[in-house]
Amino acid sequence: MRRILALVALFTSIFASAQIEPVGHGGPGPYKADHLTIELIAAQHEIAESGDGTLGLVFTLEDGWHVYWINAGDSGEAPSVEWTLPKGITADAMLFPAPSRLPLAPLMDYGYEDAVTFPVRIHATKKLKANKGIAHLAAKVNWLVCSSSRCLPGSANLGIDLKVVPEKEKERLHAATEAASKVGALGSAFNELPKLLPQGASAEAIATPEEIIVTLHNGQQEKDAEFYPFVQYQIVNAADQQIVPQRDGVTLRIQRSPDLKKLPATLHGLFKLDDERAYEIDVPLKQGSAPPLSVSKMPASSMGAWAAIGLAFLGGALLNLMPCVFPVLFLKALSLVRGSQAERKHALTHGAVYAIGIVVSFWVLLLALLGLRAGGSQLGWGFQMQSPGFVAVLAIGIFFFSLSLAGFFELGLSMTSMGGSLAQKEGYSGSFFTGVLATVVATPCTAPLMGPAIGFALTQSTLVTFAIFTSLALGLAAPYLLLAANPKWTSILPRPGAWMEILKQITAIPLFITVIWLVYLYASLFAPEQGIYNAALLLGALLIVAIAGWVLHRWPAGWKSTTIAIVIAAAAISVPFLFRATAETNTAWQPYSKESIHAARAQGRPVFVDFTAKWCLSCQVNERAVLNTTAVQKRFREHNVLLLKADWTRYDPQITAELAAVGRNGVPTYVIYPADETAKPDVLPEVLSKDGVISALDKDLK
Repeated sequence: MRRILALVALFTSIFASAQIEPVGHGGPGPYKADHLTIELIAAQHEIAESGDGTLGLVFTLEDGWHVYWINAGDSGEAPSVEWTLPKGITADAMLFPAPSRLPLAPLMDYGYEDAVTFPVRIHATKKLKANKGIAHLAAKVNWLVCSSSRCLPGSANLGIDLKVVPEKEKERLHAATEAASKVGALGSAFNELPKLLPQGASAEAIATPEEIIVTLHNGQQEKDAEFYPFVQYQIVNAADQQIVPQRDGVTLRIQRSPDLKKLPATLHGLFKLDDERAYEIDVPLKQGSAPPLSVSKMPASSMGAWAAIGLAFLGGALLNLMPCVFPVLFLKALSLVRGSQAERKHALTHGAVYAIGIVVSFWVLLLALLGLRAGGSQLGWGFQMQSPGFVAVLAIGIFFFSLSLAGFFELGLSMTSMGGSLAQKEGYSGSFFTGVLATVVATPCTAPLMGPAIGFALTQSTLVTFAIFTSLALGLAAPYLLLAANPKWTSILPRPGAWMEILKQITAIPLFITVIWLVYLYASLFAPEQGIYNAALLLGALLIVAIAGWVLHRWPAGWKSTTIAIVIAAAAISVPFLFRATAETNTAWQPYSKESIHAARAQGRPVFVDFTAKWCLSCQVNERAVLNTTAVQKRFREHNVLLLKADWTRYDPQITAELAAVGRNGVPTYVIYPADETAKPDVLPEVLSKDGVISALDKDLK
């Protein structure tokens, strides 16, 4: 997909630039073009025989528009210049300052906003004679300027006159040029150019199946960094680059591109630390395993262990105020109000069991984190939220819980008050598992003060890490423990009554909001097209959960209805797992064009066109259940069929005309074009089967 977007942008630029009227008439400018102004400047308007000079191409951009770096990212094209120079003058390649990341959801471009200057070094030889007086340098500049929604190619004819002076003036001009190159637009550009690594600094790169890990050692701890590869399709440009400060530099962990099948010998890229510090590196890229997070611990002076333990406790206490945790604490406290006098006597014991449930859950979570980290994965608080399966189950569970709170059905006092009934029948199991529930729903949240404490914990020894996480767990349990130790405090609340039911229903609102966020998070864990499909699956699972809730509402307090509801809920949980799209199921499909059909048939190759749209449900079913299956794809290969996908998600007149040509006016439509151009296309039924497609291929292409 990224390759297609980049090629579309490139060919659009080339095609359009051949037709647009360039701005400028051979002068230095500035000249106004679409959404930018361009100008050719010089550090000095003189050049000596056998001397050097510096020019600059200055782009000043309108708000919301950008031009591109050497590697444009997921789409786009870098500016280019073609020089027409007098005999005796040569020009180096245009220099590119360090770029910025330009998010263009769901993609990422690399380029420049506001203003950028591209320096160009020029050199004169002895063939350039001073007695000629003036040297005219002409430049044809091409560019692609883009906003978040559209791109426009542009071109300009620029030129500048330089006075030619005798060779004896070379030293004077060189000093003047160097001084002028340190101020103004050229000065800013040279400050932002990537530099070679300073003496004593080094870099290294490791590739794992999932990541490219780049480390810079420059003698000081760095907390901000970005990496830009000079070669496309090596990393997932839009993925977050995880920063790991080191004592003597910084490490970046970057998601490896699925297109990078074979590792290059070296990794050539730009390590940007800030606006004025960027280093070009070209280092061996070795296959290896990810180093553990603690490969270089933070300086001990940055935070003491006791300070981190204290911050963790306060952060855990504040975690109770987060939207995902507060309803659990509120309902647990509400159970104290509703409980009998006898139950209140055991409140502290139940509070202790509740705290144990939280602590044990945090320990289990930490053990999993440490185990995965030892295996080479770098993880932090909420790492399980990176698992689509965990997020799906959590969303379904919280949605089910929220339905109960909202009054859609009754589970006593929902899942939380289930602890009260279990406490009567099975000891303190209810309180323990309510603590587990509090930990589970806390994982999507981070409270103030938690970040520094957890960040410190994950760079320390196992013992210190356990101490900090235990403190965090005790902080989460502390408010209820305090209330349980002082049950008389509940007397300040009104007597039990209808207000409790209303408040209980209100607490469902932040949990429903949490579910919305979890669905968004679930979709974001996949590539864009799979994300939309999988989010729809998860919403379907939530609908099935609502049906389970309706069963409990329609036939309350019955073991049969409970069993049916459990079966339905289990079916809901299975939906995101059984039907989830984890990657593009087939990459053999190419974008549709009529020219592709004619070219393939002219070469004696048959064509199969899938006329489809993302809003067409039956199209998606046919693609996953039939067209992209192993058996059908194998038959396509056996017949050497060119596979084209005509995406009609947005209106396309060419696709509409082709649909009309085969007697259809909508999607899905599936057409086999035999290699013989005199043979009529075969239009398949809207509902496909594997055997039907294979039979049609064998019949039409025999």
